[in-house]
Amino acid sequence: MKPSLRLLALAATLSLATACSILPQSEPVDIYRLPVNQAGRTVPPLDWSLRLNKPLASETLAGPRIAVIPQGDVISSYKGARWSDPVPLLVRNRLLDGFQRDGRVQRLSADDSNLQADYELVGELQAFQSEYRAGGAVEVVIRYDARLVQGRSQRILASHRFEVRQPLADEQVAAVVAGFGTASDQLVAQLVDWTVGQTSQAQAKNQ
Repeated sequence: MKPSLRLLALAATLSLATACSILPQSEPVDIYRLPVNQAGRTVPPLDWSLRLNKPLASETLAGPRIAVIPQGDVISSYKGARWSDPVPLLVRNRLLDGFQRDGRVQRLSADDSNLQADYELVGELQAFQSEYRAGGAVEVVIRYDARLVQGRSQRILASHRFEVRQPLADEQVAAVVAGFGTASDQLVAQLVDWTVGQTSQAQAKNQ
C-alpha cells in the first residue's frame, strides 16, 4: 500500500474511533407497570356486553412517558422512567381489568378484537400526569371524558367528565407511580358504577 493511502486509512480509523468515543451512552430506563389495588368480588352478572376502546389522547400523552407539569404550562417527563405501554393502552387495560375485578359486567372485550358488543365505552384522556402546586405540593391528576355508546346504532347514550386528584407525600418516581395506581383505582370505581348505572337506565327506557 502506498504511504499516502496508508495515511488516509489510518486517519479514517482514528476519526471513527474518536466519533464512537464521544457518542452519548444510552441512559438506563426503569419501566413501570400501573399498580392495581382493587380487590375482586362475586356478584350476579349483568346480561349485556361491553367493549372498551383505547381513549384518544394528545401527542404528549400518546406515548409511554410518565408526564409531569413542574410549573405553569410546561409539560415534561420523568428522566429515566417510562410506562410499560403507551398511556392510552395502559389506561384501556386498567379499565378492562377494573371491570373484570368488579364482576358485574362479565361479557367484556377490547377494541383490538373488534367484536360486536351491546355497548361501547369510548372517550378522551385529557390529563394523566403529576402536577406541582403552589408551595411545592405534588399530586397526580387524571381527567377522562367518557362516552357510553350503543353498539349497533353508535348513538351516544351518556357522557361524563371524570377527574381524580391524588396528593403525593413523596416526589420520588416510585411514589409517583404508586400515586397513579391509587388515582386509577378511584377512576375505575367511579367509571364502572357510572357505566352500569347509565346502561341500566337505557335498558329500562327500552322496556
